[in-house]
Amino acid sequence: MGDFVKERKSPLLMTDIIIEKNGKIILIVRNKEPFKGELSIPGGFVEWGETVEHAAVREAKEETGLDVRLIDIVGVYSDPKRDPRGSAVSVLFAAELVGGKLKGGDDAKEANWFDLSKTKNLEISYDHDKMINDFLKWKKHKGTFWSTK
Repeated sequence: MGDFVKERKSPLLMTDIIIEKNGKIILIVRNKEPFKGELSIPGGFVEWGETVEHAAVREAKEETGLDVRLIDIVGVYSDPKRDPRGSAVSVLFAAELVGGKLKGGDDAKEANWFDLSKTKNLEISYDHDKMINDFLKWKKHKGTFWSTK
């Protein structure tokens, strides 16, 4: 398997987390490129040997200071052009707040609550506007969404 792994090009695996409370969600201001200074959903890369679930909880804590409990998978986003660094697949989770103190950290310069009904008026990086729209649909009908739907 070693040669197979060395020779194979695969997309990077990521998670994104929508943390909602009282009709508001957390968005971060990115502290690093790509999209430095722009809004995005908290998230990041899955580390070697880590589950996507563990990565989502870890990334939420690192970028927002908050402890979360994952509720469901909202969708899988695999458009090869979704990340300017290269092909990356993201698993989007819905999560609820269980503790911690809101503060930006790691890749996040800031982390703040935003009214979910007003996010359509915001400039949000990556394909995170689609993810938020899918989250709104998920709240009404559940189900799972993906890049091409």
